[in-house]
Amino acid sequence: MPLDKYRSMRDSDKTPEPVPAWDVPDASADHTGNDQDGRGDTFVIQEHHATALHWDVRLERDGVLVSWAVPKGLPPSPKQRGHLAKQTEDHPMAYASFAGDIPRGEYGGGSVTIWDSGTYELEKWTADEVKVVFHGERVDGRYVFLHTAKPDENGVRGNDWLVRRMDPPQRPDWEPLPERVEPMLATATELPTGAGWSYEFKWDGVRALAYVDGGRVRLLSRSGREITVAYPEIREVGLALGSTSVLLDGEIVAMGPDGRPSFSALQPRMHVSSASVARRLATSTPVTYLPFDLLYLDGRSLLQLPYDERRSLLEGLPLELPPSFPGDGPAVLEAARASGLEGVVAKKRTARYEPGRRSPCWVKVRVTTRQDVVIAGWKPGDGGRAGHIGSLLLGVQGDAGLEFAGHVGTGFTQATLADLRKRLKPLERDSSPFATEVPREYARFAHWVEPTLVASVQFGEWTRDGRMRHPSYKGLRDDIDPSTVRRETPA
Repeated sequence: MPLDKYRSMRDSDKTPEPVPAWDVPDASADHTGNDQDGRGDTFVIQEHHATALHWDVRLERDGVLVSWAVPKGLPPSPKQRGHLAKQTEDHPMAYASFAGDIPRGEYGGGSVTIWDSGTYELEKWTADEVKVVFHGERVDGRYVFLHTAKPDENGVRGNDWLVRRMDPPQRPDWEPLPERVEPMLATATELPTGAGWSYEFKWDGVRALAYVDGGRVRLLSRSGREITVAYPEIREVGLALGSTSVLLDGEIVAMGPDGRPSFSALQPRMHVSSASVARRLATSTPVTYLPFDLLYLDGRSLLQLPYDERRSLLEGLPLELPPSFPGDGPAVLEAARASGLEGVVAKKRTARYEPGRRSPCWVKVRVTTRQDVVIAGWKPGDGGRAGHIGSLLLGVQGDAGLEFAGHVGTGFTQATLADLRKRLKPLERDSSPFATEVPREYARFAHWVEPTLVASVQFGEWTRDGRMRHPSYKGLRDDIDPSTVRRETPA
């Protein structure tokens, strides 16, 4: 019988799903005896938060619901590549109205909600192709399911299908989620004040853009590097958004022992390429994603909208957001100082989002003096550091090229020094990478390296000759291109 496989996978005493009794004819009644005959044209799409988020597309056919699990949901445009669909067991007609929580440990354990339902017109149904026209509240248009699995040696075909939209997008102005948008950058200057500005805390973390589609998150660093594998816990953002497609701009933050954001605490997470290592670190050193801007929402680019409108749309999403304070900038800056935060970012409320530009419409003001620097070499230490790194030689980009900005010899742990030595060894070169002359006391005995690593340094002030006074090493950055590192405050 058509539903024998469905019955064999479920126990009606353990799941709230409708499970017809074995002696009940398949096309007539559910396990309660209620009449469940359909009209022959019913469809339902259920959002299913199981082991992995997916959407179950079910079409009434011969008294049952023929079903496919579609990991990313139905594609909204024919320009998109087809979405993978896995055909599953036929379901009873009663399932068309099912929503609830399947207990953990049971088949399909997780939350099920009805995402859309309605009727469909059948244009074609063969073993290779199912072509239908959906008429629902959220989905309206022609789709085709293509059986892509090849027969095995016994002539049995697998359950792999591909689903494509055949009609134009439902919204004429629909556009796809972009592959990459360069983040807008803030200018370091004095704090602007007035009603035309809104203020956000500056978090001591790593900038990342989150591309979310079909419940899946793809993370790109500020420099455009793929970092998704390093932060597996941020997949929760995709689960929270479900079918909502967005591009978020935000910060990845780790908390220190004092409960405040700590760049040092984030260091073990920043250069991980192994999924298993990342999962282990997610338990010992968890991170949080703090989205502060929304650049794309369900087929619509928001780049040209003013900050206030983008923020309002962001606040409408089911996500935890960092606060934004229109109005009193000095009070927000003082609150950042009192809370031990890095500083404040002021944003012009009427400003659009300017990808890749360091704009005067965004202004960053640090409570502590912090500078990103390029590592250009190192000097051997003495005493307890004899034979090892004593200090790093640092630079920032200037008009003529890399300019010497001083050296840093404090803020390291033994593990940090060992990691730096390992990273710098393959970058060694014979000559100085600086465009400006390095004072002899620093150049003597220096080990020069290719200027590809970027570090964060906290310091007291800039000296008249353009060097950092009393610098302390805070950690490496993997989200910044060394060619963009410039002095943030005047020397």
